[in-house]
Amino acid sequence: MKSFIHTALLLVFAAGFASAQNAREAVKDRTPQIRPSDGSLLSRLVSPYKPKNVLLVNFQNSQRIFDLMRAGQLYLSLDDAIALALENNLDIELERFLPKTADTDLLRARGGGLLRGLSLLVNEPAPGIGGPNGPLLTNLTSGSTPTPLVNTNFSDIALISEQQNTLSVTGPIPMSNGPLIPQYDPIVSALVNRQHLSTPEFNAILTGTNWLVQNQINANAGMTVGLSPGTQVSVTFDNTRYSTNANRYTYNPFINSSIGVTITQPLMQGFGVNLNKRYIRIARNSQKVADLVFRQQVMDTVSGIARLYTDLVSLNEDVKVKQEALRLAERLYEDNKNQVQQGTQAPIEVTRANASVAAARQALITAEGLVRQQELIVKTAITRGGLANSQVLGAHIVPTNPLTVPGQEGFQPLPALVSEALRNRPDLAGAGLQVENSEISLSGSLNALKPQLDLVGTVQNGGLAGDLNPLAPTVPGSLSLGGYGSTLGQVFRRDFPSYGVGLQLTLPLRNRVAQADAVRDELQVRQAQVRRQQLQDQVRLEVADAQESLRQARAAYEASVEARRLQEESVSVELQTFAVGLATNLTVIQFQDYLAQARSTEVASKGAYIKAKIALQRATGTILDENHVAIDEAYRGSVPRPPDALPQASK
Repeated sequence: MKSFIHTALLLVFAAGFASAQNAREAVKDRTPQIRPSDGSLLSRLVSPYKPKNVLLVNFQNSQRIFDLMRAGQLYLSLDDAIALALENNLDIELERFLPKTADTDLLRARGGGLLRGLSLLVNEPAPGIGGPNGPLLTNLTSGSTPTPLVNTNFSDIALISEQQNTLSVTGPIPMSNGPLIPQYDPIVSALVNRQHLSTPEFNAILTGTNWLVQNQINANAGMTVGLSPGTQVSVTFDNTRYSTNANRYTYNPFINSSIGVTITQPLMQGFGVNLNKRYIRIARNSQKVADLVFRQQVMDTVSGIARLYTDLVSLNEDVKVKQEALRLAERLYEDNKNQVQQGTQAPIEVTRANASVAAARQALITAEGLVRQQELIVKTAITRGGLANSQVLGAHIVPTNPLTVPGQEGFQPLPALVSEALRNRPDLAGAGLQVENSEISLSGSLNALKPQLDLVGTVQNGGLAGDLNPLAPTVPGSLSLGGYGSTLGQVFRRDFPSYGVGLQLTLPLRNRVAQADAVRDELQVRQAQVRRQQLQDQVRLEVADAQESLRQARAAYEASVEARRLQEESVSVELQTFAVGLATNLTVIQFQDYLAQARSTEVASKGAYIKAKIALQRATGTILDENHVAIDEAYRGSVPRPPDALPQASK
């Protein structure tokens, strides 16, 4: 039995040698090696049966956000907001698992398993209060009694919910598996069995007894392994010790051993290195796709944070506009009140001025509410625990970067921007890899159309040895006396060799399943190619639209600046005219409302220009470079740059 155990260990080492090439190739990739660090023989034998440690998720906020707080105020620059998102945003944290998941698929493919696939969904931050159709502007000029727009979107899910997009171009339905992939990971099996059989015999001539007793011990081992050409190698090592009370056996007890090797080589279906490594090639491409999806998630998050920050600054500036409008309304109210007391105006003018004060105060309350709501959305996007931390929840965000519009705009030609987008966009590069993967998978579907024709070869060496049965007839020249050592000697001397070779054909007569799979998979490849072209067209459209939006936003901002300047002059003239009694109180109130609207329009148009610029940077794939974001920092979730200096406390 010890000799058998030693021989079985040789099979285990042979299995390790057969997988050594795959292990060496795996080093070139990111394939996770499920192996402990000590490298001992026992650890290597045990490691394939232990799970690889996966780190727990840390839901604590990074220290940066607390370093930026002072006296309940969160002083936040755009750079710090982006750094906080890279460290804390859960959408980015979620996508950090995708490249690691792709690594496990490659490991699975190297072992001969089917791929489990990847989720290619990315999340964008919520639109926010100042997003599309956001109530930034207030309509203070409708009717004789101004009525501000009251915010009714505080619980609007569309403003506070994330937007989800998929980067998949291959569709939700997987392609067929094609021919089976060889099992690259060697499988060693062993069996130890003992039997005691007692049977009555109806013919004593055959056994020499009417009550046959048999004792049998089986100790067998085997190994199967697949090779990349499609070859299946099976090695068997069988051992049987047999004893009986029958007197017709020449040897009793005896040991029968054999070592056999069977090689099955497909000649048509399932033949070819490229064919049988197609899942490995797909998994390698999927690793690249996972990296691109992660990059796209970082881009979407950074652009979303920049947009939310821009809207927060705009909303804060709009609060200042509403405060100035309230100040003007209160000043007019006091002037009218004094004139009524002096008897130069009718009391109704005080009522009208007071109504204007109430409307301006209501507009200010609404604007301040919009700021608070936008702050909640921003804090949720740049933290891990959302609003669970009371210190974060109670902090008021003080944006430290004002919105600035450059004096001159240098617009690049549209073809140059499109070329830059086609070169930089990760979603487009990922679409190309997905189409390539579908074409690789199609090669397997087409190969499955072929008949199965396998070349099968078998080589086996046997041996038998035992003690002569004194009750059996004597056979002169017996060569098989001895024990297990004699049996193994016969096996390895090849005293009793056996050979076999043949062809095995499996021919489906109609082959409709394989034909249907091949046609359907080819149709899916064509659909993927169409979706990739659609994505390219969409990229071109996004770039052109973003460039045109930037032009319009620039023109709108310049027009709003001029309109605000003219409204300021108009209010000044009306106040002077009103002071000498040549203008009515209602006219002054209307012109003050026009000025408030013009100032809000200027704030909104400035924010729209900044957001149009962000949209162009995202469309061309340069948003990360423009904001000095390194993708490795995003992957680590740690930005080494220190937080911006806080403003000096006033004395």
